[in-house]
Amino acid sequence: MKRKHQRLALGLAAFAAIGGASGLALSALKDQAAFFYTPSDVATKNPPVDKAVRLGGMVETGSIRHLPDGVTISFVVTDKEAKVPVRFTGVAPDLFKEGSGVVAEGRFTADGGFVADNLLAKHDERYMPPEIADKMPPPETLAK
Repeated sequence: MKRKHQRLALGLAAFAAIGGASGLALSALKDQAAFFYTPSDVATKNPPVDKAVRLGGMVETGSIRHLPDGVTISFVVTDKEAKVPVRFTGVAPDLFKEGSGVVAEGRFTADGGFVADNLLAKHDERYMPPEIADKMPPPETLAK
């Protein structure tokens, strides 16, 4: 085999190897690529149970309840189309309040609820996480 053909064969083999590795990486990450859910997504899709995901939306007005243990909070996350009940044990961020945006990190339960390990509250009433900005109405319409 001529040197020119050896280089061509080596180049094609390298290209095939890179393509195969990319394909394997993408197939391994396909479940993690959509790890952010809105309440509407939860209503239309079957979210994974007991798998770490994020749930984003607005805290429904009048839904925050402090449980007797003093550290557990239950509330409802909504996007005006669907609602998901959330339970969080811990210290909530100072900006966490009714009618504000929230991203909860945690797991869905078999009964359709969500158990949050971490809460992320938005810092400004005009801020909206990019994942849900196009799916959500303005915050002032949710607070009414």
